[in-house]
Amino acid sequence: MTNVGIVGGGPEDMIPALYMYNENMIWIGADRGNLYLLNQRIIPNYAVGDFDSITKDEWKKLQTKVKNIKTYPVEKDQTDLELALKRAIDMNPEQIYMFGVTGGRLDHELINIQLLYQLSNLNGQIRGMIIDKKNHIELKRAGVHIVEYDEKYGNLSLIPQTPQIKNLTLKGFYYPLTNATLEFGSTLSTSNRLIGKKGTFSFDEGILLVVRSDDVHE
Repeated sequence: MTNVGIVGGGPEDMIPALYMYNENMIWIGADRGNLYLLNQRIIPNYAVGDFDSITKDEWKKLQTKVKNIKTYPVEKDQTDLELALKRAIDMNPEQIYMFGVTGGRLDHELINIQLLYQLSNLNGQIRGMIIDKKNHIELKRAGVHIVEYDEKYGNLSLIPQTPQIKNLTLKGFYYPLTNATLEFGSTLSTSNRLIGKKGTFSFDEGILLVVRSDDVHE
């Protein structure tokens, strides 16, 4: 199984311990995300970006550590994270993890989450995930989806991303649903959890953002 991990330049304190995901992982750093990888003693396989967020000394450090660096002009049509994502997609992996893309500026966070649409458009060929210390985020299209219990991310919300979610059914959840219709902006399927080790949710039309959260206060 080929997995790609992308680390962006979001707040470093939101990035989990990456060694937990390091097995068989190809790492791509987006701009300052390369320094975050190095700080966790991981050498990026690829570094991409305009590198406008790092100092001259940090740039020299990066050049001595990373063999494959692709630089882009500051004025460009794509963000550094999107460039990293396209590089990852070209590898045709089974899974893409994105770290360091939440917790900072809200506009950046929202557009980074929307990058999951690019992966969802690939007809399920690549599973895309955004992970930080408190959240695990995926985008799901219509179909039947299995959810396994995760002690770290016990709270689960299904958030509509389209005008309607049709025939949403939840099985194995504390708050079940049967053939429910969710309108955009509905909170009906938020703050749920599994009652066992596994559950399923299915729907016939629409797109859902699946947010699994750690609701334990630090």
